[in-house]
Amino acid sequence: MQTEENFSGVYWQDGRYDREALKQLDWLFRDPAREEATPMDPRLFDVMHSVALQLDASEGFQVISGYRSPETNAARARESRRVSRASLHMSGMAADVRLPGRDSFGLARLAAEMQIGGVGLYRRDGFVHLDCGPARRW
Repeated sequence: MQTEENFSGVYWQDGRYDREALKQLDWLFRDPAREEATPMDPRLFDVMHSVALQLDASEGFQVISGYRSPETNAARARESRRVSRASLHMSGMAADVRLPGRDSFGLARLAAEMQIGGVGLYRRDGFVHLDCGPARRW
């Protein structure tokens, strides 16, 4: 997202999601082109956390793209056939991410093996799409 912002809090605690932490994450994952946020699906953070745990990652994810407004998504879809017109980014259910020092292929392979959501490898661009929708890969 190139905002240089970060989150280092706890979003799940005592058997429930922390509302204030989720609000911070909603803003962090906003559509920067429109400065617009949406309530992100907390299951996306669960997917990301599970993948990071499996990789024993000490660094946080870099978020390339989180929420996309319908307008931003439509503009991106016009620019590239790789952008879905029905993207889960518009529902707050997806993020394009990278982990510093980690190979995108290895990250995508592990996430796909976990079968906990959608996984797309964008090797040329060096990031992985993760979502909390049905398990699938591309």
